[in-house]
Amino acid sequence: MSHLIRMSRRRLLASGGKAAVFVAATGIAPQFIRPGRAFAADALAPGMIGGPTGFDGAERYQYGADTPEGRAVEAAKALKAAGKAPAKIVLGLSDGSIGQLTKPFPAGAPSIKDLWEKETGIQIEIVGLPNGQEFTKTMQDISTKGGAYDIYSTEWNRLGDLAETGGIAKLDDFAAKHKPEWDDPKQGYVNGAKGVSLLNQYRGSTYGVSLDGDFQTWVYRTDLFSDAAEQKAFKDKYGYDLAPPKTWKQHSDVAAFFQRPDKGLFGSTDLRNQGWGYTNWYQRYVSMASPNQFLFGDDGKPLINSEQGIAATKEYVESLAHHSPDAISWGWPEQYGNFAKGGAAMTCAFSNLPKFLDNAGNKDSAVTGKIGSMLPPGREIDGKLISRSVLWFSLTGMVSSQSKNPEAAYLLLQWLGSARIYAWMSANPGGYLDPFRLSDFSDPLVRQTYHAYHMDVVRETVARTVPTINYPGATAFHNALDENLVASLTKAKTPEQAMADTEREWKKIARRIGEDKLLEAIKTNKEAWPTVLDPIS
Repeated sequence: MSHLIRMSRRRLLASGGKAAVFVAATGIAPQFIRPGRAFAADALAPGMIGGPTGFDGAERYQYGADTPEGRAVEAAKALKAAGKAPAKIVLGLSDGSIGQLTKPFPAGAPSIKDLWEKETGIQIEIVGLPNGQEFTKTMQDISTKGGAYDIYSTEWNRLGDLAETGGIAKLDDFAAKHKPEWDDPKQGYVNGAKGVSLLNQYRGSTYGVSLDGDFQTWVYRTDLFSDAAEQKAFKDKYGYDLAPPKTWKQHSDVAAFFQRPDKGLFGSTDLRNQGWGYTNWYQRYVSMASPNQFLFGDDGKPLINSEQGIAATKEYVESLAHHSPDAISWGWPEQYGNFAKGGAAMTCAFSNLPKFLDNAGNKDSAVTGKIGSMLPPGREIDGKLISRSVLWFSLTGMVSSQSKNPEAAYLLLQWLGSARIYAWMSANPGGYLDPFRLSDFSDPLVRQTYHAYHMDVVRETVARTVPTINYPGATAFHNALDENLVASLTKAKTPEQAMADTEREWKKIARRIGEDKLLEAIKTNKEAWPTVLDPIS
């Protein structure tokens, strides 16, 4: 499962996608290049104790002593002065994200890494991890007691598995002491405490600090949807106006209307390959009840072998008719490459798709200026629209239980994941740590990098996002689901057989893990599910 998505990330950066990404980044950066003040401590705004300097707008990212960033820096300095801080903190980080910490952005600014080291006197040693092998490297360090890292960074939904191994430290005491304010109503996580529970916690305790925002977001071709001839033809055929679909029924109509493979155009290319496609099955399944169709009941029993699970799987299989004929083998490099060529009317992808493809600096993109964003399609239930997306991958920082200085490591994570530093970092086109905090969505530098029209929709998508499984056995549960969905896509199994077999596998996994332990995790996890209902219009 995740092996395949790992391959996809590597392939994108190793092949055509690499050029697109960095050409795009090059195209973004000059918009922010304004020779500014020299990097100097006296350039801080009045009352500020730290933060970047050297570029117009730098004061937005500066901080006072009584802020999450200021408290983290002051506490790290105090540890250093007391001889209780390490000379360096070793951070394992995926190769594709390192640039956002090491490359200055915009021109005149220090790098994130240099700023922390200057302010605290504690060095950061970044150990690059092959993109997608973060979890494997983390487990190797834990199982061999290698102690190679102070901080791991891996997929967010590994928190449960890693916490149960004892390989990552519980961070509750540090968070209580240093007050990160992740649930701040203006700058914190979307959905406040629910968002914190979703991204940082397992069984009610904090084990991670989110450093990414891989919320799956829908985009469409504005040139197609606004074309008068297309609008007339669509209305003549379906009897209602052509528009970004609000329901899965409308999505099917629009996808069928634009399915023109003889002209190099597919209706909708949300992925169907192993390791990725099941995130798109999730969106169909969880929107089948209000406020959510859950994966497990409160008694811990799987709910997928049900009318809802079978119906979602049938839809998922039928939607192949609006894809490329080889959709089952497509990863996101193929998806991004196709969309860049104008090869799809709609798709669902990482939130960075417009950042790279709606970009004048990317000369390979034929859709610059032609991309719009929309909320996920949903279902009308009890007079309301149930629209749901899903969170997948999303790097999270975790403190190793083997770290000799866990508090210093936590302080670095609090600083990196704080409102001001994270907004500045996520705007940097040198990597793929994507925005997710309320402060990110309103930040002018982030909005210019990712596009204002897109950021507003991503913020609303986050509010409608369900978690994938994030408790012990997550990998096994997802592998079982994934393999059976692929079997249904290839007609090796009927949707009924696929759901029955998934249920059987899930029950085995639950017994192996311990049903009591799993039941508590399932109940806690439900606290992070969204309750947003939309009016039907």
